[in-house]
Amino acid sequence: MMPVIGVVVGAAALIFAVVDLVKISKAEKLVAAHSEEIPKIATLENDVRAAGAKAETDMKNLRDGVQNALNQVGTEIGAMRAQVTKMEEAQKARAPAPGKAGAAPTGVRNSDGTYSVAPGDTVAKVAKKFGMRIDAIMAENPGLEPSHLRVGQKIRLPAK
Repeated sequence: MMPVIGVVVGAAALIFAVVDLVKISKAEKLVAAHSEEIPKIATLENDVRAAGAKAETDMKNLRDGVQNALNQVGTEIGAMRAQVTKMEEAQKARAPAPGKAGAAPTGVRNSDGTYSVAPGDTVAKVAKKFGMRIDAIMAENPGLEPSHLRVGQKIRLPAK
């Protein structure tokens, strides 16, 4: 019985050896197929690194360009502010403020029969101040907009 067991064990070993040879053959084919892909992977890796470096450079250039543009805009805004300030100062210098020397007095009847509108005046207040009717003042000033009176504006007063 020992020789039979020896033959069975030898046959089993032979079967296992054949199965292992088939597996090794498949593994070698698989490795051979992948060995062609390994250089491609290295090339792709280099391409990805180069693209990343280019993207990083492009982003830096973009950031620098945007910053330079913003700096120019800030400079222009500063120059425009200075011009606006100069224009405001020139405007203030041309028109004297009410109540200052050279400005016509307001809230008084002028010698030419007109009235210089004072702050807070309305046609009704002017009529009451001089004992006149509103419609008489309006008739004397065709086109007068009662809701748009301006300080210093002259309106004609009817003769009593």
